[in-house]
Amino acid sequence: MSKIGEFVKKERKKNGLKQEDLALYAGVSTKFISQLENGKETLKLDKINKVLAIFDAELVPEKK
Repeated sequence: MSKIGEFVKKERKKNGLKQEDLALYAGVSTKFISQLENGKETLKLDKINKVLAIFDAELVPEKK
């Protein structure tokens, strides 16, 4: 999860967004953005993908 959080934080800052802005655009709470950026492991995939969609990215399970 920490790599996802690092990606979100980097992209958010690169785009000049505050956590509050990203939360509003993604339709999630600011607390969720904070938890995501800090690597909390129990977050819901659908909400993570809402945030990643802002940066044209998506998290999908890897096929083996």
